[in-house]
Amino acid sequence: MTFIISEKHAGVSHTWMEITGSGKASRHDPLGDYLYGMEICVDPAFRGKKIGERLYNERKKLCQKLGLAGIIFGARIPGYTKRRKTYKTPEEYLEAINARQVKDPTVSFQMKNGFVPMFVIPNYLPSDTESLGYAVLMKWQNPLIDKQSGNRIQFMEDEKDNVKICTINFEQRRIESFEEFQSILEYFIGVASDYHCDFVTFPEFVTMSLLSIDLQKHSPLKSLERLGEYTERFIQFMNDAAVRFNINIIGGTHLMKNEQGEMQNICFVFLRDGSVHKQAKIHPTPSERNWWDIKGGDSLSVINTDKGAIGILICYDSEFPELARHLVYQGAKIIFVPFATDTRQGFLRVRYCSMARAVENQCYMVLSGNTGNLPRVHNMDINYAQSSILTPSDFAFSRDGIAAETEPNTEAVAIADLSITDLVKARNMGTVLNLKDRRHDLYRVSWLGK
Repeated sequence: MTFIISEKHAGVSHTWMEITGSGKASRHDPLGDYLYGMEICVDPAFRGKKIGERLYNERKKLCQKLGLAGIIFGARIPGYTKRRKTYKTPEEYLEAINARQVKDPTVSFQMKNGFVPMFVIPNYLPSDTESLGYAVLMKWQNPLIDKQSGNRIQFMEDEKDNVKICTINFEQRRIESFEEFQSILEYFIGVASDYHCDFVTFPEFVTMSLLSIDLQKHSPLKSLERLGEYTERFIQFMNDAAVRFNINIIGGTHLMKNEQGEMQNICFVFLRDGSVHKQAKIHPTPSERNWWDIKGGDSLSVINTDKGAIGILICYDSEFPELARHLVYQGAKIIFVPFATDTRQGFLRVRYCSMARAVENQCYMVLSGNTGNLPRVHNMDINYAQSSILTPSDFAFSRDGIAAETEPNTEAVAIADLSITDLVKARNMGTVLNLKDRRHDLYRVSWLGK
């Protein structure tokens, strides 16, 4: 719960009952300049899933939408009672928190979310015995307010406009257990989440390292059977991680049977709203058909996310321009390409074709590949990759049409902020207008599948 109030009232010492009008928010002032945080809480059963962070982010967006100077509130200090022998006064305790000498469950969390502690408020909430009635006045300044001129930058209500993406140049390596594999994935998901990314992307065949747990080289058929034993655990872990880390995960690909019993190369997409989506590879490569008898999928649809519609093209699929055009027709502005290539030539086919797709369709292309090697795993003995985030080639975008990229054959991440507005402007007012200038009287892409 929040209400608007003047800083001259909220920025000085007060009690919770005074400032909130006995808990009824009756001191709401439409002409005030600050948003006051009256109450916020998360059910203990659902903590650890970044729900508190999301609530504070929504509160910040509300503040910016209303054009207010910032957010202010009194924060509990529940850790004080346990450390009272060391820190005789709440002021000393606050100094220790600021110096990162101690971690308070509430104040430290709020500082991590951009709030600044101002001073200690006595008798803020006498019923709060853990804090001995004390609170710390916390403040967040609206970054869209120019302090020197007082001008306000217009708040963009369309949350889908700015998209931050992390792509992983993933090293395939021998592992000893599923738990080790899980810890590697969680590390990269955590890194992307710490940078407040909206998407994190893993490569094609990301689960293949699970076959290295067995210290023997299985036949192709046995390899597929062993991979199938990990399917449910993989899906459950990634689904939980997307919610827990508040990030949309392009989960790389996993070999599994479809409902008809055919083996397919499937890319799972785990959204932070808890939903799970999948896209089959349309064009298996000759080696995939040879080693594992992979069958191609027959449907290609966009996936609707909180950042707009996205598309998935798995490796070889990026080399067929009709597929990217089909996704763009459906509204995709970002297309993810998890890939696995063993040589530089193979990698460059994916890279060059993806760059062409970005120009042809005036869309973003996000590539994620494998490095390292798995000597005892069929068709994964060597890898070559340089993961990247590609843009159209025009003035609004990065030089050379590359928003970010990793070093070749080195495990690393690349992160970039992408603007959907820039993409829309390029499609309507760019140097060239690839989508607008199509000759529909001469040619078109017609999808005959599902």
